[in-house]
Amino acid sequence: MSRIIAIDQGTSSSRTILYDAALTPLASAQLPITQSYPQGGWVEQDPEATLASVLETMRRVLRESATDPARIAGIGLTNQRETVVVWDARTGRSLHPAIVWQDRRTAADCAALDDAVRELVRARTGLVADPYFSATKLRWLLDHVPGLRAGAQRGEVLFGTMDSYLLWHLSGGRIHATDATNASRTMLYDIHKGRWSRTLCSLFDIPEAMLPQVRDSAADYGVTDAGLFGAAIPLRGVAGDQQAAALGQNCRVPGAIKATYGTGCFALLNTGAQPIRSTHRLLTTIACQLDGQVSYALEGSIFVAGAGVQWLRDGLGILDQVPRSQLLAEAADPAQRLVLVPAFVGLGAPWWDAECRGAVFGLTRGSGPAEFARAMLESIGFQTRDLLDAMIADLPETLRPGALRVDGGMAASDWTMQFLADILEMPVQRPGDTETTARGAAWLAGRQAGICPETVEAAQDRTFAPALDPEQGARLRRTWRAAVDAARAVPVC
Repeated sequence: MSRIIAIDQGTSSSRTILYDAALTPLASAQLPITQSYPQGGWVEQDPEATLASVLETMRRVLRESATDPARIAGIGLTNQRETVVVWDARTGRSLHPAIVWQDRRTAADCAALDDAVRELVRARTGLVADPYFSATKLRWLLDHVPGLRAGAQRGEVLFGTMDSYLLWHLSGGRIHATDATNASRTMLYDIHKGRWSRTLCSLFDIPEAMLPQVRDSAADYGVTDAGLFGAAIPLRGVAGDQQAAALGQNCRVPGAIKATYGTGCFALLNTGAQPIRSTHRLLTTIACQLDGQVSYALEGSIFVAGAGVQWLRDGLGILDQVPRSQLLAEAADPAQRLVLVPAFVGLGAPWWDAECRGAVFGLTRGSGPAEFARAMLESIGFQTRDLLDAMIADLPETLRPGALRVDGGMAASDWTMQFLADILEMPVQRPGDTETTARGAAWLAGRQAGICPETVEAAQDRTFAPALDPEQGARLRRTWRAAVDAARAVPVC
């Protein structure tokens, strides 16, 4: 029987999962990824360490499941988006630490762009001009790493998001490619014409020779170098993590929406064959490209979700384990109402305020760890409500969602998902297998290999129905909005 492997290379970990053709998980392995913070607002990772973690999790899954690599019908790869890697085209050696999507070092560069450039970026890419995306990170590297620009102009330096870097190394340096979903997150790709924008490359002073070839999400990406795993395994699918999660949740019809709660939160709503330009500062992006046909989506990005709970553990030391946040939230004093705006790296959609920083409101002598935990978990719901309000305002009546499908590590928290349903005033559906990002990547590989059906529905574990009094919910939302306004009004020192 054929098997499929999904590589899920995320911000905080690398995971490999072995599936059968019905997308039942059979074995998995996971290793953490370390981030570094060399300056305020800077976030970096070691590309070689990331590659090593991917190779090791692959080998563990093959070894521990006693799977013959020759039986693998294909590998699907999904990855943290927007993260920038540059490497030597001959040796594969990275030429600078990867600049992670959370990095804000180019905020001033984005702020300095004039209105005409911002409009051009919006019209061609569907994105807003923000340091979140790859283009200004890549230009920063070209401007600050000695010799990098000259090498790129000679074709000696390659650029890619993490998927391209991994594909190059998995294929033994034979494949320099990406898929349309990842390309659409670089701020260099024309999502309407389906190609790199020469105008934007010139504007950001980026040599086109260093860009990867763009392919369908399910496509032939070559094979792995036979020396890596003992056999050459076909590479058959690639998608950015949020698009892969949408595929894993079967959000392939217009109006279907999912939100993934990991380090950040990313809500993606399928709009079908026609892109919808947001008038509420959401992103127009590519949901998937199959058989040359593009499906579009509206997306809203929250920078801090699970990362906020990690901050409670690692920064404040009020948690020993992330899952304990739910227990603390349940124990919080109802009379102590903290509001926490977790703008540690600025605010994402619909605000796109790179200069905003985190703030806490409502502190008293009675505020303690339980109240901080509740406020952090509630902030996830409030931010999601802001996103959905903006999405619904952009959509025609026929595309308005009836329920939100959720996945990711934070989706395992019943308390958080119930508050989410309450504050959204919308049912929240959680699948039995919350690793839908890997599932989506596996489906792409299985589809390309011809062993997975065209539609594979994710079985639901639980639906959370709204239970909060609407007037109380409205009061909570007004308080949240006031806190966001106040945080945005405070200048960064």
